[in-house]
Amino acid sequence: MAFAPQIKIPATYMRGGTSKGVFFNLTDLPEHAQVAGEARDKILLRVIGSPDPYGKHTDGMGGATSSTSKTVILSKSDQPDHDVNYLFGQVAIDNAFIDWSGNCGNLTAAVGSFAISSGLVSAERIPENGVCEVRIWQANIKKTIIAHVPITNGEVQETGDFELDGVTFPAAEVQIDFVDPADAEGSMFPTGILVDDLEVPNIGTFKATMINAGIPTIFLNADEIGYSGCELQEAINNDADALQKFETIRAYGAIKMGLIESVAEAVSRQHTPKIAFVAPPKAYASSSGKSIGENDIDLNVRALSMGKLHHAMMGTAAVAIATAAVIPGTLVNLAAGGGEREFVTFGHPSGTLKVGAEASQQEGVWQVNKVSMSRSARVLMEGNVRVPVE
Repeated sequence: MAFAPQIKIPATYMRGGTSKGVFFNLTDLPEHAQVAGEARDKILLRVIGSPDPYGKHTDGMGGATSSTSKTVILSKSDQPDHDVNYLFGQVAIDNAFIDWSGNCGNLTAAVGSFAISSGLVSAERIPENGVCEVRIWQANIKKTIIAHVPITNGEVQETGDFELDGVTFPAAEVQIDFVDPADAEGSMFPTGILVDDLEVPNIGTFKATMINAGIPTIFLNADEIGYSGCELQEAINNDADALQKFETIRAYGAIKMGLIESVAEAVSRQHTPKIAFVAPPKAYASSSGKSIGENDIDLNVRALSMGKLHHAMMGTAAVAIATAAVIPGTLVNLAAGGGEREFVTFGHPSGTLKVGAEASQQEGVWQVNKVSMSRSARVLMEGNVRVPVE
């Protein structure tokens, strides 16, 4: 019996921050996949290798973790004063599902580089040497992001000496500015208060800061849920009961945030909201063995993504951390010592990260104008991905 040959699709495999993903120019996708829908999802699932009941992504480009099961589609922006539209898809590992509800902050660092190298940024905006400000329209969440991409001899500079905890080798530094990162469709604090009592049936009631900034995030106090805030991945990811507990809390938090109406809906909204727990600064050894001193950080934060403790910190969750940290009275701010601040350095499983935010209060309502952080990015491979025709 004869089978149809695989199709070839131009693609670039890139690292951005502590994540990896397969990048596509929208016009390079097959015509029927250039619009959102089942046809596009089927192709991207096959590219990544999902769903994979073995949880390995052996037959695809995915890495079988939430940080490495990602797809990106870029196109020339149709928004005024923007260069590129950035659409992100978080691919589930063990089921046929792509979550388009949120952004990937880490891969944002690679978006600017890809856009420049792919001709999506006008040539007159790219200096011969210096920094190119790539104006990104994040299509999932309808927000503006500015990537400051270093340029040498008219080309993206990828190599450098900037070290990012969670990434093995140094590279060029890319500053990312998340402009007005709060949810435009509702309050930054959807319940109207900075700290809620989140009641979770059969589990307990917990203090929680629920915020829409960067990505919807639920922050808990580590000690209330039985943790120190210094945990590494194996402490939680090897504990099925703990993972189920976190997912249940996340589901009830999503209901309180107005993101879903029933617990059952959380299954089809795995990417958002995120759930994280915070604790005052405390020394620990990172996953690489690096010693993190109590005086090196303002607080510890651990966050889960797609049902597992993240190996470092999601970029969008870092935006939420920065935003909450500069607003006095949130659990994040209190864990960092309380009071007013413009930046915070937090500990995560792979090391530390410094993030800053500009916040102000207008008529009793908190607003954040910008959140900034530094990441790095580079091309790992470019050419074509091959996908069987179904």
